[in-house]
Amino acid sequence: MTNLHSLGSLFAAVDVELNISTNGAVRHLADRDSILVWGSYLIAAALFILSLKWLSHPKTARRGVLAGEIGMALAVIGTLLMYDVVTYNWVLVGIALGSIIGTPMAIWMPMTAVPQRTALSHAFGALAAALVGTAHYFEEVAVPGVPHLDKFTMAILAIEVFLGALTFTGSLIAFGKLQELLPSSIKGLPNQNAINFSLLGVAALLSIWLIFSPTSWIVFLLLIVVSLVFGLCLVIPIGGADMPTVISLLNSYAGLSASLMGFILDNYLLIIAGALDGSSGLILSIVMCKAMNRSFTNVLFGRMEPTSAASSDDIYAGKVKSASPEDVAMLLEGAQRVIVVPGYGLAVAQAQHVVRELATILEEHGCTVEYAIHPVAGRMPGHMNVLLAEADVPYEQLKEMEEINPTFPQCDVAIVIGANDVVNPLANTDPTSPIAGMPILNVDKARNVVVVKRSLSPGFAGIPNPLFAADNCLMLFGDGKKALMEVVAALKEG
Repeated sequence: MTNLHSLGSLFAAVDVELNISTNGAVRHLADRDSILVWGSYLIAAALFILSLKWLSHPKTARRGVLAGEIGMALAVIGTLLMYDVVTYNWVLVGIALGSIIGTPMAIWMPMTAVPQRTALSHAFGALAAALVGTAHYFEEVAVPGVPHLDKFTMAILAIEVFLGALTFTGSLIAFGKLQELLPSSIKGLPNQNAINFSLLGVAALLSIWLIFSPTSWIVFLLLIVVSLVFGLCLVIPIGGADMPTVISLLNSYAGLSASLMGFILDNYLLIIAGALDGSSGLILSIVMCKAMNRSFTNVLFGRMEPTSAASSDDIYAGKVKSASPEDVAMLLEGAQRVIVVPGYGLAVAQAQHVVRELATILEEHGCTVEYAIHPVAGRMPGHMNVLLAEADVPYEQLKEMEEINPTFPQCDVAIVIGANDVVNPLANTDPTSPIAGMPILNVDKARNVVVVKRSLSPGFAGIPNPLFAADNCLMLFGDGKKALMEVVAALKEG
């Protein structure tokens, strides 16, 4: 008899061969090993919870990552210590393949690609969950002489496989759009929402069929196919600007899938880890939707399209003022308070270390430097915090939007590096704009603004930014890292 043990919320599924014996000696060994297994599970569960707690603040984030890593290691080791595991051959093969794929991704994947790498990880994890569910189904149903699944278990299994399969294809589409392998302009088929609801209805009917006729393995395979297509159709119409929210929502689906599989396999750690993953993904989606003033239904069934009548020519014509690094250095020399606003362009240019050097020089001259962090700056929550932490920026200088916004009028110079939509005043002034109502950083209220950007190209929303043409704004065109290095050099010479 073969059982499948799934470890971790989304990261791995271990396929092991079992040889259960009623011999007293073997049972005694099982009792001894069960103490090690459940002990490691208990510690791992506690570490997973502490990991999420510590990851909620930059000061303890590294501790949270370490706790999660140790917890996952204990979960894997605990499962492999189960008395009924008679061979590790396929486990070792899986570990080798996973290491070959995962190690290069972890080492060489740039910070700018973290959102799409996360989407790819979700795809792998969801596929693992779906495969475990599929294997368990055929183990219990298709093998002669094995008792059929009861209705409740079949219902849970159908939902688990449905969520795992749709998350797999949906995450692949999200990865493709963020990596620009697929154009963000793809809007899907006509009546796409009707198609999606129809696929959802078909999946529900197939699941009900399986509940009352669990041996209908062809229906089970049809459910997998419909789920895969549904995931594709659900995500492909959504624009690139909404992909970070979609990724966190898919993370929630995958976590729920893993938790349900824990009930099927009677694996308490999987239930806990999946529930933590699912709930945290849902909370993150809520935070991101709130940050963009969007609802779940608007993200999943709506489209972010430019509707504003204002054009780039109307806003920028004759109003944009370009500055040199020397001009910016002169402006900063007399500043008493500077606010740095990091964005995706900073991540692309890998300019965080130069920003830190610039801040150090300003602080040596008695200037106060702070960093304004928008919840979704850089395509995902925490993206900017991680980048700045790499450059040893003090945590107390990182200010959330609600805290920093009221202080912009007292700011001498606000330096915007690669940010666009999160500082666009149209969110407050144009009700027809696709970002209308989105909470933004009130950079335009600062006494002086310097925007470091390659060009006047729009952000994710595809609309112009009146900030760039404001009377108090200077544009420093160029690569973020190179441009700031020139400003630093000018300050040192001065």
